[in-house]
Amino acid sequence: MIQPILVYIILAVAVGYLVKKFFLPKALFASKKGNNKACGQDGCGCH
Repeated sequence: MIQPILVYIILAVAVGYLVKKFFLPKALFASKKGNNKACGQDGCGCH
């Protein structure tokens, strides 16, 4: 009884991951915070 439920849950997670990975634009998941301090003040764009 519980095995088919687990199979459908795992299938939904796997399909959701594939949709997120390949079909949705990366701009939706990009961080909106300005974390430019790790590279320095000159904005070299090395990271």
